[in-house]
Amino acid sequence: RGLARLMNVSRTLLLMALVCAASAQAPHIGNINFYGLHRVTAEKILQTGRVEPGGGLPLSKGELEEQIAAIPGVVAVRVEAVCCDGQGVDLFIGIEEQGAAHAAFRSPPSGTTSMPQDLLDLYQEFLGAVQRAAVKGTADEDMTAGHAIMADPAASAIQEKFIDFAAGHLDLLRDELRTGSVPDERAVAAMVIGYAPRKLDVVNDLQFAIDDPDEAVRANAMKSLTAVAVLAHQQPGFGIKIAPTWFVEMLNSVVLSDRVEATKALLTLTDGGNPTALDLVRERALGSLVEMARWKTLRYALPPFLLLGRVAGISDAQTHQDWEKGDREAVIQKAGSAAKNRKR
Repeated sequence: RGLARLMNVSRTLLLMALVCAASAQAPHIGNINFYGLHRVTAEKILQTGRVEPGGGLPLSKGELEEQIAAIPGVVAVRVEAVCCDGQGVDLFIGIEEQGAAHAAFRSPPSGTTSMPQDLLDLYQEFLGAVQRAAVKGTADEDMTAGHAIMADPAASAIQEKFIDFAAGHLDLLRDELRTGSVPDERAVAAMVIGYAPRKLDVVNDLQFAIDDPDEAVRANAMKSLTAVAVLAHQQPGFGIKIAPTWFVEMLNSVVLSDRVEATKALLTLTDGGNPTALDLVRERALGSLVEMARWKTLRYALPPFLLLGRVAGISDAQTHQDWEKGDREAVIQKAGSAAKNRKR
């Protein structure tokens, strides 16, 4: 149940951002979280961007990104604001440094496949229902069927329609993911295809979509695969195998949603143990996971911290105890030691 609650974070934050934007008072900066830093320091970024905790929000996200991008050695920048702790808005500043590990994606498709307008309208209706559910506290999800069904009646009624559409239009959804030239429509396909009756039939399609050049497509694909992974864990006889490779690569992405959704997926894949996935995290993304576990915004730091505990070979119960004690560094050090021992 705790993991399911973590999976609702991104949707809840969408609503919180709208509430914060409508606030009568201008919000200030709360926590500032960094990722992708190797040679560039946080102090250099704060100085260059002229931002600080407690200060005012920058007038332009794009201008702040341009300022940080001018730092020598920085090749890409992403700034995201998440709302709200009182009037404080937390910032996430991610950079990609020259020569550092990073996630790369395939070129945009240029085909003519498109989604029916009725489905696109239904998807927009669903997003509105999710926002309203977050306000009412009915946004919890049940993923035991291999796809998400929300507790909110209005949202779940739309999800039932996704099931019907996926059952009758699987080839269309597949074609859209591979050839559709409109990113928003590929994002719809990445969510709806996860509602197909036989999850084994769509695992390859969803893993293909994780390599999409559009971040919304990747996010929906990872959410869909996370739900499939829940079913795979509970029903091993179904023979559903989900490769961890792309999720691990996403931990090195400059895009915040890539890291957040990949962490949730990897928590599901490693629930009960998955040596292959954990070894891959140690080899390919340990540093990225460590910096995420150190984030000051706690609801974002907890999922990577839990995953880091598994990388370190610590029980979930012990990792939770260390979290409650505020002793994050103990787990981080054990994870680093575990990685070194594996290399010997």
